[in-house]
Amino acid sequence: MAVLPNRFLVKLDANNDYFKTYQHHVGVLRVTVEKATGISGPKKSGAKRLLQKIVKDVPDCYCKVNVGADKDVWRTSTVKNKLEPAWNETHDFLVMDHEQVLAVDVNDEDLGGDDDIGVAAITVKQLLLAGGTQELALSHDGQPTAAKVGLRAQFYKLVPDAASFSSADHGADGRLCGLATVLVGSALGLQGDRDKLNPSVRVTWADQTFATAAKTYSPGVDIFNPSFDQAFNIPVTAAAASKAAAFRVSLLSGKDEAGGVDIPFADVLGAPGLTLEQKFDVGSGAVVRACIALRGIQLAQ
Repeated sequence: MAVLPNRFLVKLDANNDYFKTYQHHVGVLRVTVEKATGISGPKKSGAKRLLQKIVKDVPDCYCKVNVGADKDVWRTSTVKNKLEPAWNETHDFLVMDHEQVLAVDVNDEDLGGDDDIGVAAITVKQLLLAGGTQELALSHDGQPTAAKVGLRAQFYKLVPDAASFSSADHGADGRLCGLATVLVGSALGLQGDRDKLNPSVRVTWADQTFATAAKTYSPGVDIFNPSFDQAFNIPVTAAAASKAAAFRVSLLSGKDEAGGVDIPFADVLGAPGLTLEQKFDVGSGAVVRACIALRGIQLAQ
């Protein structure tokens, strides 16, 4: 919970504006897992080693890659029966800080349960300072092995430029062309019995849905004008951008939608700096203060 990209906001001043405090992602790391060398196979149990001798089992290797504590864990395809598997597969990762650690876990796919071959790690900063190309030594249970995995990476800055949303350079399946960030500040003008109010805000775009924590009344809490101060980041692919779905911001009462508003993708794309910040009318006299920002990507020089 306390590993990058996760951060905790501690308000020392109630007048602090979350929209000005929030720290945005710095870019996108496009990682290509090239190949592994020197693999002699995973360390297996006695029964599996015996079976390996009988059937001449050669590892069926795949990699799992993630950056920091991000839930986006990417897996390559499995290359069967190769001691030097080559993948040459690419995936994009959002980067909040250059000190985030890129971790690679090489495994042997097995019907009886996958076996760990080895792991390696490097920070985004170290990888970029090495020119974006690095061969990492794998370790197993803390012990070095002879195996290595080769990586290649490019770093893209997030910029307020709409061009990358339609660029063919980022049209490959799964590659990102930008990022949508929705900041939810507060809701204002709620009505009803304070003890029964249970407001939260839901954000929907395309097939993705997010929701703030729900609020309940307690002494000192303005339940009629609750503050949420939460951020939702939505990776944007070229396929999703081409459909240009509207952002929907909904005010919930418990699990039920009390009101909502649709904000066209084009409205955000056409806003100054690709950022639309306002109090959105969600009906019944209530408004939600939110900020929707779009950022394209640009190769860092």
